[in-house]
Amino acid sequence: ASQSAGITGVSHHACGTNFQVLILHRHLGFKKPVSELRAASALNRLLVLCDNSISLVHMLNLEPVPSGACIKGAVTFALNENPATGDPFCVEVCMISVKRRTIQRFLVYEDRVQIVKEVSTSEQPLAVAVDGRFLCLALTTRYIIRNYSTGVSQDLFLYCSEERPPIVKRIGRQEFLAGHFATVAGISQRAPVLWSENVIGAAVSFPYVIALDNEFITVYSMLDQQQKQTLPFKEGHILQDFEGRVIVGTSKGVYILVPLPLEKQTQDLLASRRVEEALVLAKGARRNIPKEKFQVMYRRILQQAGFIQFAQLRFLEAKELFRSGQLDVRELISLSAFLLPTSSSFTRSHPPLHEYADLNQLTQGDQEKMAKCKRFLMSYLNEVRSTEVANGCKEDIDTALLKLYAAADHDSLLDLLVTENFCLLTDSAAWLEKHKKYFALGLLCHYNNQDAAAVQLWVNIVNGDVQDSTRSDPHEYIVDFLIYCLDKELVWAYADWVLQKSEEVFTQRPLDEQQKNSFNPDDVINSLVKYLEHLVIDKRLQKEEYHTNLAVLYLEEGLQQRASASGKGAEATETQAKLRRLLQKSDLYRVHFLIERLQGAALPMESAILHGKLGEQEKALHILVHELRDFAAAEDYCLWCSEGRDPPHRQRLFQTLLAIYLRAGPAANELAVAAMDLLNQHATEFDAAQVLPMLPGTWSVQLLCPFLTGVVRGCVHARRNMQVALGLAKSENLIYTYDKMKLSSIRLSDKKLCQICQNPSCEPVFVRYPNGGLLHTHCAASRGTNPSSSSPGTRA
Repeated sequence: ASQSAGITGVSHHACGTNFQVLILHRHLGFKKPVSELRAASALNRLLVLCDNSISLVHMLNLEPVPSGACIKGAVTFALNENPATGDPFCVEVCMISVKRRTIQRFLVYEDRVQIVKEVSTSEQPLAVAVDGRFLCLALTTRYIIRNYSTGVSQDLFLYCSEERPPIVKRIGRQEFLAGHFATVAGISQRAPVLWSENVIGAAVSFPYVIALDNEFITVYSMLDQQQKQTLPFKEGHILQDFEGRVIVGTSKGVYILVPLPLEKQTQDLLASRRVEEALVLAKGARRNIPKEKFQVMYRRILQQAGFIQFAQLRFLEAKELFRSGQLDVRELISLSAFLLPTSSSFTRSHPPLHEYADLNQLTQGDQEKMAKCKRFLMSYLNEVRSTEVANGCKEDIDTALLKLYAAADHDSLLDLLVTENFCLLTDSAAWLEKHKKYFALGLLCHYNNQDAAAVQLWVNIVNGDVQDSTRSDPHEYIVDFLIYCLDKELVWAYADWVLQKSEEVFTQRPLDEQQKNSFNPDDVINSLVKYLEHLVIDKRLQKEEYHTNLAVLYLEEGLQQRASASGKGAEATETQAKLRRLLQKSDLYRVHFLIERLQGAALPMESAILHGKLGEQEKALHILVHELRDFAAAEDYCLWCSEGRDPPHRQRLFQTLLAIYLRAGPAANELAVAAMDLLNQHATEFDAAQVLPMLPGTWSVQLLCPFLTGVVRGCVHARRNMQVALGLAKSENLIYTYDKMKLSSIRLSDKKLCQICQNPSCEPVFVRYPNGGLLHTHCAASRGTNPSSSSPGTRA
């Protein structure tokens, strides 16, 4: 713009290495210069403010619109980049009118303008920005937010327009820069930027705010409000952002500020280990980048940040970054030599996510740091192996995890191999053999359906051919494995070896069956039962699995025998008795598991015992009384269940049983008789004060005579026992006092004087006080009647 009103347009047309420059110039017919210029690209129009009038000209040839449409009486104006109309064929303009304290809103089309709204303000507006239905205004003394639809205003900050020019910019959707950051609700969600005192202009290039003063252009981050860059720049008098470009002008030229690409900025921050700043910058720029491109870029930044944290041994932060960035876990595995299988086709990301060749370089050879890194790697691999991260590389992950466990002698090695895994046999077998993990190698073979090789490895361990202390009971493991093995030939191949190692447990199979090279499943079960009986009853091993397995075998054998011919009834009863004894005496089996196995088995006595183990005494007694109808068994239950417990526990059991008997029901008469028998036979097990109120009033004293007699006799006996105990205690105390007096003997002499009359004692009878003082008997008596006499101490 020159001194007279005119527009000059410059366009460059590239052709090879030459440039053709086309200059367009258009006079608008005003005497004053152009003061503001805005581009409405959607309409292919320029909006030119000159001499308080906004004119429309064609963007390409600078020709005025044929209709001559313009907006008059404008001081300054702003385009609404987030219009509320939604009409794609117009742009919304909000301008400060020459009419005092007035804001006007227009819709501008290609060849016409339309006034929509006029808003009055309390003070003269000096600057305006607009977003949607909200105006951000700099008045004479303060900044405000105004909803032009509802007329509601929100005061923001005070300032003095005479000391500095106002700064009003739209930051984004429903957020403005009005000296400080503020939302349309009047809330500042960002810390204030510490402006220079001489700021004359500001522009926004997300995520930065650029400020212009007399000597510098200063760049601030909107994300952390920190100063990021300072550029020397003198004689600047205008700074504006135009559709994503920041332009600064002097009296001699116009300059464009070009920001570094976001990727370059984040990589520079990561290179200087400023991880948090890089993440904040990348996340803040999300709205300005296409979604798919941002996701790819942001995942890579997260992965790079994760490796930076990993190198600093900040493992929790690294793990979260790896998970958020969906890191291909093989990038992490590849830092350790030989962990990836030889068949893996993995290659590291390019460009690389980090600068380290391996863990040795990362830790600079520090073995302690390297061990920490490997422990983290084990933990992380174990977490991700069952997640979506492992899709497509489960073999690499599980094989690497197996190698780490084996090298570190980790307890989880066996857990990995006995559950579902994808360890590659060739690589894993060689590694386990290298680290002498032969038992684990056997598990690996078994998982890969090589049971013969697995058993042979375990047999070599027991025979001492190879050394492996992973398990203390490899022989018992082999026995258990063969018992449940479905390969008949494999079982008989090692049957003799097993029997030789445990002659006291297993019985020899019939010779004719050995010659047939087959076995009877019943013989196997019988051998297993005898083996478990030896462990549980004879050796008294306190292992839950032994007790549970023995109980299950008893149960299955008992059910089979009960379902067989009647000739085996006695044997079935014997097995059932064994089961009951085991359930009563052992506290190691899995009670809930056995209760589930007993469902539908019609074994009420066993069910009652198990409920008793769970402390469900009333439920157990209910089964015995109402389902089994065995009152004697209910009384026996109370006795064995309270064995070794305190008397109150036994009383509670018997009173619970009595309460069940006394409840009305179909068999009330039978239960009443059982209740009377219970009271009369176990009178000493009840608290009469609690029992008597429970009894029906129709019962005669004669029926309860044995109970009442027993109760009275018990009370008298208890009282007498208490009296005897009290007498014995008093006697013991007297003996103790006498022995104490004997130890502190007193010798009388002429030198021992009475502490009252100061004369020696001439008689063997005297009074001694605890402090050792001696008195004549008559002096002690006179002292009792003369309170004013000197006190030698409390009398013994």
